[in-house]
Amino acid sequence: MPIDPFEFRETLGRWCSGVTVVTMRDGETVHGITVSAFSSLSLDPPLIGIAIARRARAHGYLERVTRFGVSILSEDQRHLSEHFAGRSRELSEGPFVEFGELPLIRGALAHIACTVVERVPVGDHTLYVGQIELTNLTDLPPLAYHRGQYGRFA
Repeated sequence: MPIDPFEFRETLGRWCSGVTVVTMRDGETVHGITVSAFSSLSLDPPLIGIAIARRARAHGYLERVTRFGVSILSEDQRHLSEHFAGRSRELSEGPFVEFGELPLIRGALAHIACTVVERVPVGDHTLYVGQIELTNLTDLPPLAYHRGQYGRFA
């Protein structure tokens, strides 16, 4: 018997995670989406996975591009998470910095530049597997997310 969707969401909301914004360039246009379904998949080769709902606008862009970037947000970047989740429209300044010819979020805790190596349909999402080309990191504190709320790591 399948689990109730509300119960499923509440159960997985107990998982404390970091917050990422996935970015891509489609022609001359830059797109971004806040993604909580992000994971390390392999060390050799270095692979990560992101799961994007098929109904998300970014899904169509990720179907066309061959590369994407992941920015792991720092604790003072909640406004960027909300913006790329579609909850806030205005940004006071451009949030992007170029890294490995990809747009990534300026001031993020870490940057990952990837090449798409696999697209796997999974339920109502697509799992995009990216092989890591470049990384960049800082020692800033992370933005945490738990039970639908942002928080700080202590």
